[in-house]
Amino acid sequence: MQAKDYGKVAVIMGGDTPEREVSLLSGNAILASLLRSGVDAFAFDPAKEPIENLKQYGCARVFNIVHGKTGEDGKLQGAFEFLKIPYTGSGVMASSIGMDKYRTKLIWQALDIPVAKSQFVEKHTYQAGKYQFNLTLPVVVKPADDGSSLGFSRVYNLADLSQALELVFAKSNKALVEEMIIGDEYTITIFDGQVYPIIKIEAPDGEYDFEHKYYSDDTKYLCGYNLGELQAKIEEWALLGYHAIGATGVARSDFMIDRSGNVFFLEINTLPGMTGHSLVPQSLASVGIDFDALCLKILDGAGLAK
Repeated sequence: MQAKDYGKVAVIMGGDTPEREVSLLSGNAILASLLRSGVDAFAFDPAKEPIENLKQYGCARVFNIVHGKTGEDGKLQGAFEFLKIPYTGSGVMASSIGMDKYRTKLIWQALDIPVAKSQFVEKHTYQAGKYQFNLTLPVVVKPADDGSSLGFSRVYNLADLSQALELVFAKSNKALVEEMIIGDEYTITIFDGQVYPIIKIEAPDGEYDFEHKYYSDDTKYLCGYNLGELQAKIEEWALLGYHAIGATGVARSDFMIDRSGNVFFLEINTLPGMTGHSLVPQSLASVGIDFDALCLKILDGAGLAK
């Protein structure tokens, strides 16, 4: 497509979510890229004006990059469908499922995609004293419906479990308690049903937290990492998990390999970051698709009723 063929493009960024600042980083990088490519693009922040204003602006399609709840859980996608404005990324169903780590795991388990043992804990159940811990320590505790490692804790003894759950419940009503995998962390990009190079993540002291994901330069990313005999099976599982939730466009699946060589898929991100530290642009760049080409490739997939 020629730049003029995209029409007026709104880069939806920011929003009223805990991941607002990261979304703005991604959104501004995308906006600058589209403008470099000659696309008639503009920034739109749904936290500052009603989403229906897109119609008034003559918006022909949307590049959605609002991270976190609302932006990637199906709500904004539903609004775009209602307004009949084509948008990038997965549709309402896949976005909703992908944001829910617990239900994603249930689907993956049914397909024999390996995942860690876990427990789903709702705030009201916990506060009523009805939650019974039945996993093996150590565990990780995280929101079941949020991303970017927000509210994430490592728990090595039962005395700290309540504090970790309270940290999650301060911002979410749903927690996931998961047996901790001791090993190496990786990610794999899936774009339009095709897998792209695996990246091994080496964060200082193994702490791949919010700071090391988005702001620190200390994390090492080994792109195009070869996992030998495991490679083909991991790609197969990643693609199966992508299609199982109904994902479209670009997505990123995170997984770990423990010290015994066992693979565990952690989650899928249906609206991955597009910052200078983000993993999807690194993976695509390793096969010759630079950031500007990637943005246009994602924009090409904008549509409705996914």
